[in-house]
Amino acid sequence: MFAPSLGIDETCTLFKIEMRSEITMNQHYQNLVQKLEEITHLNGVMSTLGWDQEVMMPAGASDARAKQIATLAGVIHERMTDPALGECLHELKEKDFAALGEMERCNIREALYSYELETKVSKRLVQELAELGSRGHSVWVTARQENKFADFAPVLKRFLQLKTEWAQCVSPDLEPYDANIDLFERGTTMNVITPIFERLKQELIPLIAAIQSHPVQPDTSFLQGRFALDKQEVLARKISQDMGFNIEQGRIDVSVHPFCGGSHPTDVRITTRYKDSNFVESLYSVIHETGHALYEQGRPHELGDLPATESLTMGIHESQSLFWERMIAQSKPFCAHYFETIRAAFPENLQSATVDSFYRAINTCKPDFIRVEADEVTYPLHVILRYEIEKGLFDGSMNVDDLPEIWNELMQKYLGIKPPTDTLGVLQDSHWSGGAFGYFPSYTLGAMYACQFYNTLLREQPGTGQNIATGNFVPIKNWLNEKIHRQGKLYTPQQLVERVTGEPLNPDYFVEYLKNKYSEIYRLA
Repeated sequence: MFAPSLGIDETCTLFKIEMRSEITMNQHYQNLVQKLEEITHLNGVMSTLGWDQEVMMPAGASDARAKQIATLAGVIHERMTDPALGECLHELKEKDFAALGEMERCNIREALYSYELETKVSKRLVQELAELGSRGHSVWVTARQENKFADFAPVLKRFLQLKTEWAQCVSPDLEPYDANIDLFERGTTMNVITPIFERLKQELIPLIAAIQSHPVQPDTSFLQGRFALDKQEVLARKISQDMGFNIEQGRIDVSVHPFCGGSHPTDVRITTRYKDSNFVESLYSVIHETGHALYEQGRPHELGDLPATESLTMGIHESQSLFWERMIAQSKPFCAHYFETIRAAFPENLQSATVDSFYRAINTCKPDFIRVEADEVTYPLHVILRYEIEKGLFDGSMNVDDLPEIWNELMQKYLGIKPPTDTLGVLQDSHWSGGAFGYFPSYTLGAMYACQFYNTLLREQPGTGQNIATGNFVPIKNWLNEKIHRQGKLYTPQQLVERVTGEPLNPDYFVEYLKNKYSEIYRLA
């Protein structure tokens, strides 16, 4: 049907209406940006308090810090559940949402997700979780030092109660443990993880047994002895900066448990721990945390301190640390490039070593009690053990008081070793002291993501091996910046993996990588 032309007055009226609508939309969006950036800045303060607690805070200040963190958590919760924020979000979501740009839509989508999540949880529960997390960390540190799991058990029991309550609030349709996993790896459930982990057990347990039974093991004697801590620190800092860590916008410090924290991409803080009997642990710990730091420093923060510019999930984050630690730094080309530098730092210890013997030594597969010191073949079984325990705690098939025995039984079953103390067993990780249930699966999901990403990099940059051998890490870092870091939260982890690699997460790459690498190192038939 023919539509008659509008008159000048009618056209002007419609234009004014459209302009008012656009101005209102812009005002709503600018109001949203202001509120979201304030929340981001408060979270940055919280992160700095957490870093200080683990690195610099006097031990006697733990109670005061717990109250400070609980108070700040309450303030952040109030900002995140402000009805005015909800009104602004719903207004933006309902009016011309599709007309906005990709980044703007992502900010609204992520902010609405967080708002709906937070409004389902009471301020009382938020503060109790925050205070227990702060106090629980101090209890864990002491229990670990004194080998007294019974002292930590009450904290763990209370966390399970609170995290179950939290899960019922935020995701009543999910199993409580699935709700906790979703917090770290959105869209991933036990139904996804369990079959993958079962496959890894089937593949890795026989591989480890074959390696352990092989008559010829790599020589690691030159990695034993005494290694000056100051030389360890200099070496770690050099390699971290060679990889691309911007020390003008970051720090490297010492803590009980290595981590990467900080408040902003311009303030990224790495920690490690040094032992004079083992320089490899501290060096590769720094390389691992530098992988996390490069992700943080590579985020598109110039677009604002907003949800769309944040890192994606813990699994994707872990893929970046393991990409550098495992795929790059434990490779033959990396060892070839840095061998003389490392030998110059510890000439007496590595006098008889060669590039090949060093490569084999740092890639030794040997079951150990400590997860963070585990090799890449046994590491997934450390994660699977924790995953199965967390599943059992949430579904009621396991009790907190029985955990030392359960832990030791699973260690014996999967790795053939039994921890002599709880310090070397059930008390070794800090995660449960902060209520971070569902975090552990991200480590092995990250290892599989890393392997798949690296396979794609080799396809797109065939000269990667030569670049590593000459210490030219810029093309690798730029590829990660472009493909992953600068994507922020525009995509789900599942979408990102498919965009980068052309297919969904595929554990075959990880399994084949381990089989091929370690069959060559150990000369398995």
